[in-house]
Amino acid sequence: MVVKAYVLVQAQLGMARSVAKAVTKIKGVKMVHAVTGVYDVIAYLELSDMTSLSELVIKKIQSAKGVERTHTAIVV
Repeated sequence: MVVKAYVLVQAQLGMARSVAKAVTKIKGVKMVHAVTGVYDVIAYLELSDMTSLSELVIKKIQSAKGVERTHTAIVV
C-alpha cells in the first residue's frame, strides 16, 4: 500500500525557495510549492510504507538547510 502525505515546512527567514528546491530533489517527493502563510513550503510525498515516510521526513526534509520545523499530514 502506498502511503501519501503532505509535509508542511516552516523555513528560516528568506530560505523558503531554497528549501523548496532542496526538497524537490528528494526521492519520494512528488510535488513541492513555496507558499505564503504559517508554513513556507508544502510537499506531497508518496512512499511504500510508514517507516519509509518517517525516515524521509526526519533524515532528509528536517535536516535540509533552512528547515526550522515540519508538520506531517497523512492522507486518509
